[in-house]
Amino acid sequence: MAASMIETCSVADLERLELDLLLDAVKTRYGYDFHDYAKASMIRRVKKYMEQAGINHISELIPLFLHDNRAFYRFVKSLSVVVTEMFRDPDVFKTLREEVIPVLKTYPFIKIWHAGCASGQEVYSMAIMLEEEGILDRCQIYATDFNDDALKLAKKGIYPAEDIELYENNYSLSGGKNKLSDYWVSLYDSIKVNSRLSERVTFANHNLVTDGVFGEMHLVMCRNVLIYFNEQLQDRALTLINDSLCPRGFLCIGRRENLKFSQIRNHLEDVSNRFRIYRKLSS
Repeated sequence: MAASMIETCSVADLERLELDLLLDAVKTRYGYDFHDYAKASMIRRVKKYMEQAGINHISELIPLFLHDNRAFYRFVKSLSVVVTEMFRDPDVFKTLREEVIPVLKTYPFIKIWHAGCASGQEVYSMAIMLEEEGILDRCQIYATDFNDDALKLAKKGIYPAEDIELYENNYSLSGGKNKLSDYWVSLYDSIKVNSRLSERVTFANHNLVTDGVFGEMHLVMCRNVLIYFNEQLQDRALTLINDSLCPRGFLCIGRRENLKFSQIRNHLEDVSNRFRIYRKLSS
């Protein structure tokens, strides 16, 4: 019977078993718990890493990670998807400008958290919008990610010049009031955002999976991060974010994400469900 069970075990079943063993080893050795990441997404990321490392089976990563912490941390960095752009989803930024910014203007001081900021383009997009609305000097923006390499890129604020056309189009559609080129200086084949914008931004390492509440924020931007988590981990992250919001604070998540299953749904009202913008209830 044992032989029969082995024969009927599919490749997918073996991969899931190998993945569970790998994640157990990682948790024991390093304290990182990735069990609640979406399995399909995790397997894709692991396989991509395996291709780069010339490894054929997931289980081969176990001794590698146990004995080579540099290899493990390269893998951790690969889990953070650094794919973003300035004013990504312009309609979302336009709605923030029209529906959220007027409320933020009523506060004497404003705290904003970009959770999972990646390489920082959306953080600087927010800073540009706040500058145009005349409240950047009253704002403190916290930009966090668990990928230190991405944070280094974000702090530098240097991006390929080849992306300028896309950024300018997004900016125009988002309701931009000036020329986007007013907010950067041109280098050889790159652009660098003005220091005026970065002065109001604090970059820090923070992991939504393992770390705690991040202050009382008036607005939390957490876009296209939750799609890589399973429902249990999404709910944990959303609960942490909700606890980080001040009463009547705002939350903006990604267009492909939703709050339907989360226990925080009853604590938020819609500003724009279409664009995934919500506001915390008073109690």
